[in-house]
Amino acid sequence: MSERIALRVNGRAHEVDVEPDTPLLYILRNDLALNGPKFGCGLGQCGACTVILDGRAVRSCRVPVSEVGKAAIMTLDGLGTRDKPHPVQQAFIEEQAAQCGYCMNGMIMEAAALLGRNPDPSEAEIKETLARNLCRCGTHVEIVRAIRRAATTRI
Repeated sequence: MSERIALRVNGRAHEVDVEPDTPLLYILRNDLALNGPKFGCGLGQCGACTVILDGRAVRSCRVPVSEVGKAAIMTLDGLGTRDKPHPVQQAFIEEQAAQCGYCMNGMIMEAAALLGRNPDPSEAEIKETLARNLCRCGTHVEIVRAIRRAATTRI
């Protein structure tokens, strides 16, 4: 049975009528038309659907919308703008850290959450944070370099 659920996404209030066990990812993409988080594996293993929930990176395909409560949700769509990208986004551009781009949502959101709690992570901490994000393009060196560059910018 569907319920009316209030969400705060990218600083804006939304209300949706959904089944409480609906994955947050489906609400973000289908109901709110936010295309940052991607459907990858649907099992929380690839990272393509990562969002920041009250400061921590989570896999939105595994979070039932009913469990979000009053937590603030940040998606890639709300992280920065075309004119003023978030420092992580800008660093990814400058380091050319993307090829196909499918994993970029997860990589950028994990990096933003990491830098939010640790503004100067070591290379080992960056690699540990990204270890659960799957990428087949082989731009890992550029991704790590981009995150280190972003760490030198005040967030």
